[in-house]
Amino acid sequence: MPGSVKLRSVKKFGQENDSYEFSDEGKLSKNGKKEESAIRVGFFQLFRFASCREICMMIFGSICAIIHGSAQPLMLLVFGMLTDTFIEYDIELNELTDPEKVCVNNTIQWRNLTEEENLALNMTRSCGLLDIEYEMTNFAYYYVGIGAGVFILGYLQISLWITAAARQIQIIRKMYFRKVMRMEIGWFDCTSVGELNTRMSDDINKINDAIADQVGIFIQRFTTFVCGFLMGFAKGWKLTLVIVSVSPLIGVGAGLMALFVAKLTGMELQAYAKAGAVADEVLSSVRTVAAFGGEKKEVERYDHNLVSAQRWGIRKGLIMGFFTGYMWFIIFLCYALAFWYGSSLVVDTQEYSPGTLLQVFFGVLIAALSLGQASPCLEAFAAGRGAATIIFETIERKPEIDCLSEAGYKLNKVKGDLEFHNITFHYPSRPEVKILDQLNLQVKSGETTAFVGPSGAGKSTAVQLIQRFYDPKEGMVTLDGHDIRGLNIQWLRSLIGIVEQEPVLFATSIAENIRYGRPGVSNDDIITAAKEANAYNFIMDLPQKFDTLVGEGGGQMSGGQKQRIAIARALVRNPRILLLDMATSALDNESEAVVQEALDKVRMGRTTISIAHRLSTIKNADVIVGFEHGRAVERGKHEELLDRKGVYFTLVTLQSQGDKALNQKARQEMEEAASSDPDAERKSLNRAGSYRASLRSRSQLSNVVHELSVAIAGELGPRSYSETHSGLPDDDSDEVEPAPVARILKYNAPEWPYMLFGSFGAAVNGGVNPVYALLFSQILATFSMPDPVEQRREINGICLFFVVVGLVSFFTQLLQGYAFSKSGELLTRRLRCLGFQAMLGQEIAWFDDHRNSPGALTTRLATDASQVQGATGSQIGMIVNSLTNIGVAIIISFYFSWKLTLVILCFLPFLALSGGFQAKMLTGFAKQDKEAMEAAGQISGEALNNIRTIAGLGKERNFVEMFEAQLEAPYQAALKKANVYGACYGFAQCVVFMANSASYRFGGYLVYREGLHFSFVFRVISAIVTSGTALGRASSYTPDYAKAKISAARFFQLLDHIPKISVYSDEGDKWDNFKGDIEFIDCKFTYPSRPDIQVLNGLSVSVRPGQTLAFVGSSGCGKSTSVQLLERFYDPNNGRVLIDGRESTRVNVAFLRSKIGIVSQEPILFDCSIAENIRYGDNQRHLSMDDVIAAAKKAQLHDFVMSLPEKYDTNVGSQGSQLSRGQKQRIAIARAIIRDPKILLLDEATSALDTESEKTVQDALDKAREGRTCIVIAHRLSTIQNSDIIAVMSRGYVIEKGTHDYLMSLKGAYYKLVTTGAPIS
Repeated sequence: MPGSVKLRSVKKFGQENDSYEFSDEGKLSKNGKKEESAIRVGFFQLFRFASCREICMMIFGSICAIIHGSAQPLMLLVFGMLTDTFIEYDIELNELTDPEKVCVNNTIQWRNLTEEENLALNMTRSCGLLDIEYEMTNFAYYYVGIGAGVFILGYLQISLWITAAARQIQIIRKMYFRKVMRMEIGWFDCTSVGELNTRMSDDINKINDAIADQVGIFIQRFTTFVCGFLMGFAKGWKLTLVIVSVSPLIGVGAGLMALFVAKLTGMELQAYAKAGAVADEVLSSVRTVAAFGGEKKEVERYDHNLVSAQRWGIRKGLIMGFFTGYMWFIIFLCYALAFWYGSSLVVDTQEYSPGTLLQVFFGVLIAALSLGQASPCLEAFAAGRGAATIIFETIERKPEIDCLSEAGYKLNKVKGDLEFHNITFHYPSRPEVKILDQLNLQVKSGETTAFVGPSGAGKSTAVQLIQRFYDPKEGMVTLDGHDIRGLNIQWLRSLIGIVEQEPVLFATSIAENIRYGRPGVSNDDIITAAKEANAYNFIMDLPQKFDTLVGEGGGQMSGGQKQRIAIARALVRNPRILLLDMATSALDNESEAVVQEALDKVRMGRTTISIAHRLSTIKNADVIVGFEHGRAVERGKHEELLDRKGVYFTLVTLQSQGDKALNQKARQEMEEAASSDPDAERKSLNRAGSYRASLRSRSQLSNVVHELSVAIAGELGPRSYSETHSGLPDDDSDEVEPAPVARILKYNAPEWPYMLFGSFGAAVNGGVNPVYALLFSQILATFSMPDPVEQRREINGICLFFVVVGLVSFFTQLLQGYAFSKSGELLTRRLRCLGFQAMLGQEIAWFDDHRNSPGALTTRLATDASQVQGATGSQIGMIVNSLTNIGVAIIISFYFSWKLTLVILCFLPFLALSGGFQAKMLTGFAKQDKEAMEAAGQISGEALNNIRTIAGLGKERNFVEMFEAQLEAPYQAALKKANVYGACYGFAQCVVFMANSASYRFGGYLVYREGLHFSFVFRVISAIVTSGTALGRASSYTPDYAKAKISAARFFQLLDHIPKISVYSDEGDKWDNFKGDIEFIDCKFTYPSRPDIQVLNGLSVSVRPGQTLAFVGSSGCGKSTSVQLLERFYDPNNGRVLIDGRESTRVNVAFLRSKIGIVSQEPILFDCSIAENIRYGDNQRHLSMDDVIAAAKKAQLHDFVMSLPEKYDTNVGSQGSQLSRGQKQRIAIARAIIRDPKILLLDEATSALDTESEKTVQDALDKAREGRTCIVIAHRLSTIQNSDIIAVMSRGYVIEKGTHDYLMSLKGAYYKLVTTGAPIS
């Protein structure tokens, strides 16, 4: 990654290429390691794409935010004056209650004294001047004024920032996509498309979050923080200092809590990692676990490892409870201290008025709170900077092969001679694997050259170098003697037409797809191209003809149709060079013939390179080049190469055998079917068709079958592939119905005492807030008491009470934290255990689904189970807490003044609404944004997934333009959102002011007319306001709750999934004298995860007890599959497997597997000692050490183990990595022997070994085979020739079977394999 990227603003927008003139300073840093995506973008650099207009908007928005931020402290000034007014009024009332006193000339005087005497007694307190209602009306106006100001400022602040951000993000999105589309193909190899798509959406959204409303909100809160403190110091510095001096205690508490929680979470994860490793190991080797019946053992091992994780989780809950309690305790102590010291300043020294005390206290409190609220914004900024790092780096990066650059020559006349000079090449994504190794090769113009060779020999790579998708490390590719690196890329690619094995069509109409071949092509040209490609007729048969939509990825078309459209697209370019990369391999016979004919027509007079595996496609090429290990090893015509007996010959031989057998079988089926019923004919035709279609012909040459003259119904091609793959990944995320809470609680039932205590603690905690309101108003009441001694006593009492409430709060928080974490952790452990057990009980086919890969399943155990806690434990606590809070508050308020309470309750829905708006805003209108971006996302997804096709066609610009057109709608939506969002925010902020204005005005009325004591007004208002915030808090917990319900639903889906082949059930036959007589009768089978590939195609073979059967054949012919049917990992789709004459589907699974021992090619060992691994062979009974040693001796393992320092207790490492292959293999054999199985399956048990260890292992196997039914799969003759039956398989069907000598005398496929010595694989 570039080390120090100098960020520069982009020059001149809108000019196609100038926007990319970046300086070249970001040279690669020396250490090639990915520096961990450190944040290398300063905060202000996020705004580098802002124009003048946006900068003005942001500045104006910030000014509004600053004024808005100072509104709350301003409100406190009004609040202080209002309190003083109420207290004045109350004191006057108190004085006048004395019958001796009377109001004369607006001063209170003793009734029976003269004015002079009164003056002498200092009776100057005024009376009758204070019209409380008038005063309150004034204050109400202040409040309304501030509220209106706040509404306008809030609206401006938010909408300006969001609008500015939307404009910048629009620019970033365009630049980023434009840049990505210019990158060379090698860059895409190293960057996954998924990652790019995420960056397009999520990362850019993160930048958006960092430069939009969050900045405004941060500025506003920070201003509030500053103003609050300023006000505290200006109005009363002594009290402010006292309050500030306590705050470190809170800070230390919060810091320690964060530290401990992080540490404990780490410990918990570490403890869980052990259990996770067990789960991962078991799920990765689920076939071994199933074969040896180790399910129950593994579940116990997993559960055993969960205990420590549970312990740490409970500790974490306890500590969080402790610290939360501690914080509340300190906060209440702080209240007590502030009011005690403040009241002494008011009453004793009379430095402050009561209003000042409140202004100072609340000023500091509000300041502290807003500082806390400002910190989440910092997280958004950091996330945005992190996301911007990679995105801006991509925008800066210079592509190595810039496909949109204008540079390079264009030749006037192109002949079409291609030559490779000494080319060495490896893909940037796999630098250690050499793909081409000093390749020298000429392709003459006008000739057809065929490339053949095994997979991975570098054929397709050579073709990609011609298209200049990559540049070779050494050597050069020349066109007519010019190095292609000097030619203009777009021009070079316009000369080349390419047809691939899996052609990519874009989701538009057929005509548009063909038009992609060359811009501005006329309809006549399209029709001509379609005719040349043999596509015209089938297109005209479609109802919409050329306007038919081909669907996502061409999914609506069959393989042959897609292929022909792709050929038409290649032809419309009128290319000089035609590249055919396996253009017909994925087709069935009929469409192959048609497509082949089309290709033969268009090859005339062009330089053509054809990569193919089928003889028919290659035979009539002018030159055939054989590739091996990245070199061109042979070159010549068909006959010459057959004589050489090299690469080409090997590829041809085996294939023709298999084809003959298959044709006989197909013919046979036709006859049988025709005689029985006409409907079956269609079925068998389909079968043969899909079969032919799915030939694994990617790795073999195949002789086209002329005998199969029957037309095969329907073009069954690889189309199912594109459909299945595009549809799968999202299934499991969307369609889960959230689980009912009742069912989650049922799993948590045993922990009810904990939940009861926890709820009790939560209820007490909920009652604390309203009690605080009571105490607060009580203090205000004391300020108007006439008797100083009584006043002092009352104040001290209240402060003491604050301390008591703090203590209670501390203990109940502790109780709540502990009880709920205990019940939650127990639930998590129980669910994990059940989930793991359910996973191991699934049939093997379930694990083949890519959604159930070991990684995905382990994550599901780790996260889903722990998220379910969110619906029970702490969630219940939260709900109880909020309910008691609101309940107590409302009871208190109605008790003291029901009229005022009703007035305030009118505002409650608005308060709640504003809380809801706030919450909605924090999560943002994420969903709407997502939907708006979907259309653009589809285009970018299609472009990135098919980048090779687009690059080959030179269509990058079109996609950039389409993408930018799609961005317009989300951009307009964002601008609209800015206004709505701003209005909501302004409303939410001003509701509080409005509520206050109304309630204090009405309070004044009640105090004046109905003699309500003024402290009750404060009591009611503050009780309800605190409960309103509690409501908001409860609603903020809902996302967690929803997440928990979804997680639980996913989990229950797993628990409720009933496996087709159940391990845990006791149903099915068991019998005593198990002999081991096996028979396969006409088995047909396709893997559920690849339904389009027929693996077994009517396998019939039988083995008597004690015999050895050997399977031989090329890879993928169904040898290992037959073994898996016997183990009942799968059941055959048609046909039967008989064991001792009973059908395998009726036999008890566990019983059947206990009779079979298996040794596979790459044996999987578990991460424990050698003895444990051998014991794993039989999980039904306990095995003594003698049994283990006996088995080890039989497997020729004992001597080697005794030579190790820890002997049988040696740990084999994960996956057995500490041992050599031969040693692993012998442990696996010992593990199979200790079961004392009746049937022994050896799946290539020696193929991976060198000669010496092979001998040892072979001896061990020969010993083990005595007296058992044995099935051997092998590639080496030595392992096969003394078997009782040898079955030669090709394409899921036995073509010959018998003893070694019998098969040699047949002179068939087996004989050929043995004599040419060609490896059987």
